[in-house]
Amino acid sequence: MANPPAISFEFFPPSDDAMARQLWAAVCRLAPLGPEFVSVTYGADGSARTRTHDCVLRILRETDLRVAPHLTCVGASREQIHDIALDYWHHGVRRMVALRGDLPEAMTLEADVRAPADGFRYASDLVRGLKQTANFDIAVAAYPEGHPESGSVAADLENLKRKIDAGANRAITQFFFDIDVFLRYRDRCRAAGIHVDIVPGILPIPRLQQLLRFAERCGTAVPQWLRERFDGLDDDPETRRLIAAHIAIEQVQHLQSEGVAQFHFYTLNRAELTYAICHSMGLRPRMTETAQVA
Repeated sequence: MANPPAISFEFFPPSDDAMARQLWAAVCRLAPLGPEFVSVTYGADGSARTRTHDCVLRILRETDLRVAPHLTCVGASREQIHDIALDYWHHGVRRMVALRGDLPEAMTLEADVRAPADGFRYASDLVRGLKQTANFDIAVAAYPEGHPESGSVAADLENLKRKIDAGANRAITQFFFDIDVFLRYRDRCRAAGIHVDIVPGILPIPRLQQLLRFAERCGTAVPQWLRERFDGLDDDPETRRLIAAHIAIEQVQHLQSEGVAQFHFYTLNRAELTYAICHSMGLRPRMTETAQVA
């Protein structure tokens, strides 16, 4: 029997009690599937640091999951980053997701992320700094269609190579829908001397309009065939969920047929679609120490 695929899940820190209950319900539902780790986002400019920290510690305290907090370097000094990372290490965190983070609106790309003066300039610098702090297993971001600020996929590949050379252990891609785009990108990574795992990021589609907003911000193409599948379903959430699950299951099966064995799911703090996709992959619940929903 073939080995089951390795999976991981991304959550974001809740901003109120209702969102906290939704998050915890998702954690409790998905944890028995045995993910390699779960990640917790940080806020584009580091604005959610305290909420991320609290969320990470609760998952560590009340489940047996391995947690990989996101950490961004925009707007933070090296000392601040060092202190945050060391605190996580002392709490048992051994994985991190290292990102530059989005520039604040007042800061242009040409400013080259120079504030604060003693901060890390790029994600590659952050990776190097984290490795100097402790022996973290570090994931970084990859962009099969190019980061909106990079100018081209080639420039983005150069940036990814710098992050890997700085010590990153794997790359997780931005979500995508054209499988050939990912496969070409994987081949180009290998040709560029990038030999770590390139893990596809899978986004189960919540609502088409929400997806289109996400895609516009991160430069992901949304194919016409996908748009057409949601035609006329604005007031039909049940059918939308069925269509969304079917699209993601097709995507995962195609990737598996091309030898992909690791998947990272952007859950949006909801379990239903991600659970269904994982079930279709042959993953079944196992016994865990996950706390009950509270």
